[in-house]
Amino acid sequence: MKKSIPAFFLIALTLTASAQKPSSELLSPANHELVLIDFESQMAFAAKNGSIIELRNNTALIAGASKIFNVATVVTTVAEKSFSGPVFPELELFYPQATSNYIDRSSMNTWEDVNAYKAIIAKGKKKIVFAGLWTSVCIVGPALSAIADGYEAYIITDACGDVSAEAHDRAIQRMIQAGAKPMTSLQYLLELQRDWARQSTYNAVIDLVIKYGGAYGIGAQYAHGMLKH
Repeated sequence: MKKSIPAFFLIALTLTASAQKPSSELLSPANHELVLIDFESQMAFAAKNGSIIELRNNTALIAGASKIFNVATVVTTVAEKSFSGPVFPELELFYPQATSNYIDRSSMNTWEDVNAYKAIIAKGKKKIVFAGLWTSVCIVGPALSAIADGYEAYIITDACGDVSAEAHDRAIQRMIQAGAKPMTSLQYLLELQRDWARQSTYNAVIDLVIKYGGAYGIGAQYAHGMLKH
């Protein structure tokens, strides 16, 4: 008579196997696109929901992350030459205008601009991550429109700015109620890295964190320095 495998051992095997499969809710470099909207000087002047320094650093974190992991990315501006001005230097660093084909619009809702809409849906991703200025107009518009069209919308809340904390918070609340998923800039970067054993991106991620990651970046710098001793 064959000995049966104890039930608890079977359960343990099942749990071990299932633990290796990450949630489909998580972002990976290949399963989403990033849409960066109106990170321009004129739009930033009125952003009062947080520090402009943090906004610029967070912009660098997500733009840098998308570059490191080769995420499909669309950069769009609004009335760049006539009103809103150039994009943040941190965005220009990773996506130079000369080679990145920024899409300039007149519409407040990126989804309603023909060229921007075509560029976004051409990436063929069902998950779309949004960040930009202002939250209550230029992010709410495309996020709600994308959800209505059957896409999953993610919002990097600390890489969005608005004319007041109230305007920003109500916009985020409205998008969440419609099904959008909020996250932070550092969360976005670390969700793409996911495993520090992934050496192909490790150094670039650490360098990005040290430069733009605030207190976490200082901690990473300290750890690297101490490990040398």
